[in-house]
Amino acid sequence: MSFPKNFLWGGATAANQCEGAYKEGGRGLANVDVTPHGEQRFPVMLGKRKMLQLEEGYYYPALQGIDFYHHYKEDIALFAEMGFRTFRLSIAWSRIFPNGDDAQPNEEGLQFYENVFKECRKYGIEPLVTITHFDCPVHLIKEYGGWKNYKLVEFYKRLVTVLFTRFKGLVHYWLTFNEINIILHLPFMGAGLVFEEGEDEQKAKYLSAHHELEASAWAVKIAHETDAENRVGCMMAAGDYYPYCCMPQDIWEAKMQDRANMMFIDVQARGYYPNYAKKMFERMGLRLPLSKEDERVMREHTVDFIGFSYYSTRCITTRDDVAQTEGNAFKGTKNPYLKASEWGWQIDPLGLRTTMNTLYDRYQKPLFIVENGLGAKDELIPDGNGSFTVDDDYRIAYLREHIKAMKAAVEEDGVELWGYTPWGCIDLVSASTGEMSKRYGFIYTDLDDAGKGTFARYKKKSFAWYQKVIASNGEDLED
Repeated sequence: MSFPKNFLWGGATAANQCEGAYKEGGRGLANVDVTPHGEQRFPVMLGKRKMLQLEEGYYYPALQGIDFYHHYKEDIALFAEMGFRTFRLSIAWSRIFPNGDDAQPNEEGLQFYENVFKECRKYGIEPLVTITHFDCPVHLIKEYGGWKNYKLVEFYKRLVTVLFTRFKGLVHYWLTFNEINIILHLPFMGAGLVFEEGEDEQKAKYLSAHHELEASAWAVKIAHETDAENRVGCMMAAGDYYPYCCMPQDIWEAKMQDRANMMFIDVQARGYYPNYAKKMFERMGLRLPLSKEDERVMREHTVDFIGFSYYSTRCITTRDDVAQTEGNAFKGTKNPYLKASEWGWQIDPLGLRTTMNTLYDRYQKPLFIVENGLGAKDELIPDGNGSFTVDDDYRIAYLREHIKAMKAAVEEDGVELWGYTPWGCIDLVSASTGEMSKRYGFIYTDLDDAGKGTFARYKKKSFAWYQKVIASNGEDLED
């Protein structure tokens, strides 16, 4: 067997893409709530278009998501039917602390997540909880400037202390920040950053990232002190960069792009900034504030495992006569040897094996693939039994080849891998485009891009396929 008996098969979601119920249970408004669907979405996500409240004339898909808030029992039962051993979900910060700097947590929010975790436990499903999946309460942005301000480290410490204490025994696996490197690419979505005219955006992004790295280290410390069974991971948007050709300039550019993403994990896994990052800050004229206590915490409290998302590798060149991809946050050079999804994301199963080896060689810590999947337009058809389904053979083919690559990395290369949670195990709102039509799940959710539909859930063909994959511990990958 390629995978250990306790391998954690499951699926992944995020509160801001599925939970909804933004006015219920005392929740406050967050950056992800005020990110609209449509042509203003990318300017807002980039921090170029300031939108810190709900404005008329826009549709905000995160406000209702797929209404997991009211459907969680039904959804978790479906996950259990597939055989999930783990379920990755996230905490909406503003559901616990509506403003972010509140003195006391919101009991209704805590009770909701306690109910969700207990529902998971009822079926023997281990929750894998992302503490911050792009969420930042709007009040913290307006009052403090978001993660540009060190005070957010203190507010985050308060948040994690409450979470680790309240959910002790219910949750053992945690991720501190989702795709922490996205702050460089979509800074408002990633960390609630809004830029003022004349502001040095690069300095602001790296200062904010530094504060998140400090907060992450404190979370590891507090988690281990609260419960010795807690395991805390970091999380990055991964995918190795390929040089477009063997021209030395392309080789170097690929290395620079890899470093830009790896820097965050270098700090979280090793406990200190690598020299190349220090040199970059020096050239930038950025002096990172770091107290002796914070420096000690960062060095002594590194993560237990490396969580990462993988959708594709990236290609890069220094030439200006090469076609570019249509990918969202990570646009780059089109790789002529790869096919692409309907949204321009290039499909590279072998690249997953390559990326796994890169991460394991670099950090020598267990890996956890917490996102992987194919966004596609699905057609709902009658299933012959009075309900509906989707013949998503294309999704099965994508996942099959990626699991094969994953198996090879474990079996042949000796990579230590704890689990696999494909993204959007149930259809939810796309983070990048705000669409429902960009579907990833094993379960179809009846909603369209305007948020209209019945919210009904239907099993796709991939549901039964993944059920068989889990039951065989990854050995049976055929249709």
